[in-house]
Amino acid sequence: MNVIAPIREAASSHATEHFDVLIVGAGISGVGSAYQLTKQMPDKRFVILESQDSFGGTWRTHRYPGIRSDSDLHTFGYSFKPWVGPPIATAEEILNYMGDVIEENDLGRHIRYGHLILSASWSSATSLWTVQAVKGRDHEPVTFTTNFLWMCQGYYRHSKGYTPEWPDMAKFKGRIVHPQLWPEDLDLTGKQVVVIGSGATAATILPSIAGQCAHVTMLQRSPTYFRVGRNAIELAEELRRLQVKEEWIHEIVRRKILFEQDWFTKRCLTEPDQVKKELIGQISAILGPDYTAKHFTPSYRPWRQRIAFVPDADLFEGIKSGKASVVTDEIERFTEDGIKLKSGDELKADIIITATGFDLCVLGDIAFTIDGKPLDFADTVTYRGMMFTGVPNLAWVFGYFRASWTLRTDLVADFVCRLLAHMKEKGVSKVVPALRPEDHNMPLLPWIDPENFNPGYMMRNMHLLPKRGDKPEWQHSQDYWSEKDQIPAIDLDDPAFVYG
Repeated sequence: MNVIAPIREAASSHATEHFDVLIVGAGISGVGSAYQLTKQMPDKRFVILESQDSFGGTWRTHRYPGIRSDSDLHTFGYSFKPWVGPPIATAEEILNYMGDVIEENDLGRHIRYGHLILSASWSSATSLWTVQAVKGRDHEPVTFTTNFLWMCQGYYRHSKGYTPEWPDMAKFKGRIVHPQLWPEDLDLTGKQVVVIGSGATAATILPSIAGQCAHVTMLQRSPTYFRVGRNAIELAEELRRLQVKEEWIHEIVRRKILFEQDWFTKRCLTEPDQVKKELIGQISAILGPDYTAKHFTPSYRPWRQRIAFVPDADLFEGIKSGKASVVTDEIERFTEDGIKLKSGDELKADIIITATGFDLCVLGDIAFTIDGKPLDFADTVTYRGMMFTGVPNLAWVFGYFRASWTLRTDLVADFVCRLLAHMKEKGVSKVVPALRPEDHNMPLLPWIDPENFNPGYMMRNMHLLPKRGDKPEWQHSQDYWSEKDQIPAIDLDDPAFVYG
């Protein structure tokens, strides 16, 4: 039952607060965007609405064992705040880092926690967004108006993860758990555990619980690529020994990592067979060629799906120790005691963990309308993955898959601040992206090219996302190394921007 629906209409009867900018979400994107807004546009009055009880977004939602970043914190961290810990960090370390950013820059006074947004309505008559939300456990209705809406809520549903419907799941006598909703009372001691999935979440959980349960098996439909190495940056360690300032270390190490990521990404496209050999060779050196050939040799070229970094090879060391194992097979059905596989084998289990991915949602499950007409973002075309045709005064932060998400947060923040300043200079109250005359015969394509990047959570929900065109202006390229130059150079008087 939806307890929110009955109070949607009631929200409009309450007092309304107005802000120049309303930021949705106090996760890594929202906090970073707020910082940039305070520095670049200090005269703007803004608020951050966050549905959870505190900041952190992903790093507060996910509480499964061992949760850590799969991007290095020198680039996932903010450009303005040096990261001084190990490159792969725990959720707790990331939350502490974000907390320092909020405290050091007095951002807390701008954040309203426990505010769930229900709807956002644009009025051309007033050139304002009206945002209706509910706050607290009593779902008290609240209303805000804003000149500009800045969507920093991410791209997946925080309230639940994605779990496929397998036959006979109800027959299983044990417990089925999705990592996104990890129960505090889950005791794995002495249990037979099966983790379904092969991505970063499964690769994190398995070594974290291997020493606690009787045995843990990672059940995967197909293999995934991983990178392994020390959870340290030798250059950072050497610079610290030389007593170089942390601000300098942060910038130098960021540049080094970004250079190497660019080089590696290009090699995945130009030398896919060689890169595949190198990635698989790292694992083969630990587990042996036979085990690796069966369970860690993907059929696709590197970087068509995200490649997780496994610090200190803990996933593979756990398998080597015998405390964990991998099975590559498909699920036929659940049984009372575990999972029956299509090969005919059965995996016994007391607990089954479905590390099967995100449940993607577009722009926070908020009911958008423009002048009373419901807005379907799938009917729009994206402007560089930041704005949408026909949608006024709204920007969305959607990060990178092949580089750290936060890198794009900074780029989008600079763009939004420059756009707001340009609007003030022109004396206008509205900006709407629109296809130019030369764009009207442009083919409209899926948000991301499946041949380029095709994780399951994107493929399942591509029909919900805005369209892209075949020109740079009308697509989210996923290429930080091009966008870091292109986005700052955007001509704000280009006909793609219609002001009013």
